[in-house]
Amino acid sequence: MTRATEVTTQNPRHAYDDLLESCRSLDPVVTSVAFPCETTALTGAVEAAEAGLITPILVGPRQNIVQIAEEAGLNITGFEIDDVPDAPTAAAKAVEVVRAGRAEALMKGSLHTDVLMSAVVTSAAGLRTSRRISYAYVMAMPSYPKLLMTTDAVVNIAPSLEDKRDICQNAIDLAHSFGRAAPKVAILSAVEEVTTKIPSTLDAAALCKMTDRGQITGAILDGPLALDNAISPEAAKTKGIVSPVAGEADILVVPDLEAGNILAKQFTFLANADAAGVVLGARVPIILTSRADSVRTRMASCGVALLLVHARRTRKLEPTV
Repeated sequence: MTRATEVTTQNPRHAYDDLLESCRSLDPVVTSVAFPCETTALTGAVEAAEAGLITPILVGPRQNIVQIAEEAGLNITGFEIDDVPDAPTAAAKAVEVVRAGRAEALMKGSLHTDVLMSAVVTSAAGLRTSRRISYAYVMAMPSYPKLLMTTDAVVNIAPSLEDKRDICQNAIDLAHSFGRAAPKVAILSAVEEVTTKIPSTLDAAALCKMTDRGQITGAILDGPLALDNAISPEAAKTKGIVSPVAGEADILVVPDLEAGNILAKQFTFLANADAAGVVLGARVPIILTSRADSVRTRMASCGVALLLVHARRTRKLEPTV
């Protein structure tokens, strides 16, 4: 079987290579794949399985899945298939597979994200915990010397201070899973000074004090910081900002979804970033792949989920339900 690192061999070395290298010694995680009823979606699951990252349980109409595999030349022999008729039923069943303990990760197939997430967040049969659910991009770009996490640009539209606390902790726990013992978290705003005129600066100050009080753990937080001061040592020095985070951020926490979405797309389209990612704060990591994702990005998303699952087993990173 091809291992994870063998699908990313490049020169120069890519930032995802080290992440996937750390997956080599780990057993693949059993993953419930919801409605892989399109060629790209099914290919993503098969490629991740061939790379030794996941063991898929395919949830959807068996006949359609088999037909797509045959037409695309994909070998799904030996894959378990839970036969259900449509996307909403597949979403609910895929979540049920996780709740029953048959899988430790959930992966989006070709259904709409909101259909899958509706099944995840339903109170009676979903995968919610005491944490707020959030999404973290794990981005690799040529202009930054390490992986950079951006959160939350997908799930939380206008997060409250309490939501931001969970968004921070979710991302910190994820950073721990791939070897960042004390990640540096930049709470972003438009300016570096706290002012009542910009509410996100007040949230940033409060989050830093919450860290002092042990309400956020396992990281070094600072904010408010503008983006340039968070990622550029030169910009921080020019502005006279003395901070253990400025210029060296591992995690960027954005004020709201609009800012995060714009920032993530700027990184992708203007800085040539690869944008892997995972939904956090649920009982299991949730992999939301896109048809536009490269093979490397899909592999990195699965690798992130694999590392998080193994970290949870050993350190119980997530809160109890």
